[in-house]
Amino acid sequence: MAKKATKAAKKAPAKKATKPKAKRKPNPALMKPVQPDAVLGAVVGTKPAPRGQITKKLWDYIKKNGLQDAKNKRNINADDALKAVFGGKKTVTMFEMTKLVSKHIS
Repeated sequence: MAKKATKAAKKAPAKKATKPKAKRKPNPALMKPVQPDAVLGAVVGTKPAPRGQITKKLWDYIKKNGLQDAKNKRNINADDALKAVFGGKKTVTMFEMTKLVSKHIS
């Protein structure tokens, strides 16, 4: 009888069927085009665009000009155009950046 108990214990548990993930719907408020002001427009363009696209264009500008800090990748070293957007700050974190950029869109 001891052999039967060990064989039953070695059996793998049955796998549960998983549901396919439903595709997330984007928040309509984030998809609405917003107008960048002249200061931000110098970096990302003056045409209205959704917030996500403005942030993407901003990151493209940062990477193209090598403004991301080499040691701490979360920091952004501002050039003259970005200093105006960041309120005169020389270095900001990526989390601070979105807060500062929101002041320049309407």
